[in-house]
Amino acid sequence: MSNRGTLDIRNVAKTYEVEGRQVNALSGVNLHVAPGEFISIVGPSGCGKSTLLRLIIGLDTGYQGDILLDGHRITGTSLDRGIVFQDHRLLPWLTLEQNVALALENSRLSGAERKSTVTDHIELVGLSGFESAWPHQLSGGMAQRAAIARGLVGRPGILLLDEPLGALDALTRLRLQEELVRIWKAEGVTMILVTHDVDEAIYLSDRVVVMNSTPGRIVDEIAVDLPRPRDRAGAEFSAIKRRVLSLMGEYAEAA
Repeated sequence: MSNRGTLDIRNVAKTYEVEGRQVNALSGVNLHVAPGEFISIVGPSGCGKSTLLRLIIGLDTGYQGDILLDGHRITGTSLDRGIVFQDHRLLPWLTLEQNVALALENSRLSGAERKSTVTDHIELVGLSGFESAWPHQLSGGMAQRAAIARGLVGRPGILLLDEPLGALDALTRLRLQEELVRIWKAEGVTMILVTHDVDEAIYLSDRVVVMNSTPGRIVDEIAVDLPRPRDRAGAEFSAIKRRVLSLMGEYAEAA
């Protein structure tokens, strides 16, 4: 397997100033993510999950420590890293196809290559035939699929997912979880998901990373060695869920 998509987070700390006082958003965060791995990060609000994603994507470079992608320190945004947010953020004056193509604005691909790549990724997320649709004509699930296509169209080594299914209804969310697994397998891309949903984390991931706050830090990493597709009602699934919830409760009480 290629080493593309290898992420190393080494002793990362992030401090904000709030009303004249220093707040430690992250402290001593260390994490290694292998190429092609699917990692979920869970933890209470304010534990630094989204802050960590912002550092990985390169939206914030004011931190201590090192974040390396494929051995190179992250110093800003790049097509090497895609991201999908809870809000699909499709531009309402562009069609679905144009929204996906927007992610290739700074690529070196020719016009024909861009067209082909956009078409391939719209097909990948199951939206062929909707290329000319406007965002308001798409359901919530379809809009998130389009956002995933936009995140992947630059063929990044890593795709970051910040609560991408959090605003969807329960049934659509379950269907999109299945789609994420299919897309992940098809693309072979490293994925890091931030979620408040422990079931979602266990269902999707190779590993669940548990964080807690004051300051934001990793308290444990739990391997999910269950065959796919996973049985959410199975005893092994439930045991992992109890372990994650116990960890979160234990550290919440100790914080």
